[in-house]
Amino acid sequence: MRLQGEGLTLERGGRVIFGDLSFAAEAGELVLLQGPNGSGKTSLLKLIAGLLRPVHGEITLSGGISGLATGQQAHLIGHGLALRSGLTVEENLAFWTFFLGGGDVARGLEAFGLDQLAHLPAGVLSAGQQRRLSLARLAAVGRPIWLLDEPSVGLDRMSLKQLNFQMGNHLSAGGIIIAASHGDFDITCTHRIELGDAS
Repeated sequence: MRLQGEGLTLERGGRVIFGDLSFAAEAGELVLLQGPNGSGKTSLLKLIAGLLRPVHGEITLSGGISGLATGQQAHLIGHGLALRSGLTVEENLAFWTFFLGGGDVARGLEAFGLDQLAHLPAGVLSAGQQRRLSLARLAAVGRPIWLLDEPSVGLDRMSLKQLNFQMGNHLSAGGIIIAASHGDFDITCTHRIELGDAS
């Protein structure tokens, strides 16, 4: 599997966020996005997920799931947690599992240590627990590409270990991870994409 961006230029509100950007990621590789706030890290993740369109350039995926667009083969975990506070932990994850085409709720809960919290409304969870619930989609529903936007925000040391473990498993299984992060992972990155000054 190979994910590739060629000559990407993205504009938002008439401003060029980045221009002529190219990258490639192979199966089993972790790519880190780095740069100051506003430099386009989140925008690039959304572009790969198919939520934004470039002015120039294209993103291609070879060796993925036949018949599915790149965005349909990716998990995008961003700053917004996309949780319903009135639903329980288990109900929230069950919704996302159904929405994303099926998966294993129990596996997602176990992967991020949420088993004992499954019956609680998401609204009573701490910020770190809510972050873990959002991340549980990664383990519950299989996708070859993970797009992670500062996934470690709000996580304590044990939760960060859980995230690192799941990331390692995903890469070992031939998945691709592209993550905007300041380097909170115990996994060696394969490539770095340095995005420019946002001023």
